[in-house]
Amino acid sequence: MHGPAVSGWLLMALCALTGAYCLLRTRSETGEGRRTARAEALMGFGMAAMAVPAAVVTPPVWGWVVYAVLFGAASLRALWFSRHSRHHLHHLVGSSAMVYMALAMAPGGGGAHDGHAGHGGAATAGGIPLLTGLLLAYYAVYVLRSGARLIPVTPTVAGGGRTAGSGWAARLELTLACRLTMGIAMFAMLLTL
Repeated sequence: MHGPAVSGWLLMALCALTGAYCLLRTRSETGEGRRTARAEALMGFGMAAMAVPAAVVTPPVWGWVVYAVLFGAASLRALWFSRHSRHHLHHLVGSSAMVYMALAMAPGGGGAHDGHAGHGGAATAGGIPLLTGLLLAYYAVYVLRSGARLIPVTPTVAGGGRTAGSGWAARLELTLACRLTMGIAMFAMLLTL
């Protein structure tokens, strides 16, 4: 019984810390880098809110609608900015996955929160299996790619187009580690659908 709750709290704390770091990064970034950091902070905090164990804190019914609307707007924003940076396409996938998870976890949506981890109907548990599988495959590849990029750290950020600054908030390896962390967290959240 304590396993899922503990892992949920750990996932929530990790996502919240990642979101906080990305929010701090907005102070040292400019232009496209700042937009990217804001989008990543939103994802981190949103994932933290969705990762709170349902057995401990049951989200209100309207909360899932708020998540869907918020991340739907973030998806549109990412689509708009994807003409400037390819990395925003990843944000588009992430925001759309958050909308999908919010709808799947909403009461009546057939998700893990509705059926309390598998006690719901087998036909609706986890949303659409094909879509969940595609998102899991995307995040598996993203995590492997991000992890590989962490090994040989260079002084520029892919997608941001800037050089690493001297402050701790502008450290490239921390930015890449945050992206890796959020990718792993998204993969874990999709597994629980």
